[in-house]
Amino acid sequence: MARIGSVRSACILAGIAGIAGVLMIIDSFGINNGPPLSSPDRVFMAYAVSHRTPVLVGAWLQAVGPALIIALALTLVALSRAAERPSGLLTIFGAGVLMTTSLMEIACYIAQLFTSPPELPRIANSFGYAIQHLYFFVAAPALFLPLGWVLLQSALLPRLFGWLALLIGVVFLALGVATINELVLPAPVTAFAAVQALWWLGAGITLIVRSNRVAQMNFDQLQQPVQSRL
Repeated sequence: MARIGSVRSACILAGIAGIAGVLMIIDSFGINNGPPLSSPDRVFMAYAVSHRTPVLVGAWLQAVGPALIIALALTLVALSRAAERPSGLLTIFGAGVLMTTSLMEIACYIAQLFTSPPELPRIANSFGYAIQHLYFFVAAPALFLPLGWVLLQSALLPRLFGWLALLIGVVFLALGVATINELVLPAPVTAFAAVQALWWLGAGITLIVRSNRVAQMNFDQLQQPVQSRL
């Protein structure tokens, strides 16, 4: 029974982490809205001086938020007993890629606050726009595609989550290829990020609701021989 209780707690904590992570990221997007990239250096300099605290707060939110979401993703892998399967290992790899990409973008947010040399805030913003391509090229597909397969091979969440994860990964990849010649991603493309936020929010809530069922299912699996699945 202790095992059931620990698994239930893991489900609840991971679900809460995912929900909190999504809310933090959404809040950070409302804070970090710098000047248009075409603005002169003096505008970026003025923004750096007048928005120091909001930018740092937004950077913190956008750093911790993805970390909490990754905690949910890795918990899903662990509870699905996929950590030693190719799909689980690739999900872990994708989580690392997504977190690294996010931290690179956050570093650009902080770099735009340095006003010496005077062109640095504008250059940091340019790097931030460049890094956004990585979410579509590799980061989001690298996480959602294997995670979708993990979920389809388990009864942890409804199968719809697995199919939606695969779809999200494919769409991110397709958008990345379609906008490969765009230095700055169009607003409708970057807005697609909201779809993945809804997925994580739904996954977190569903894992909490199903925590008792998942715990019992996990306990029952311990009583059976482990079967390897790709």
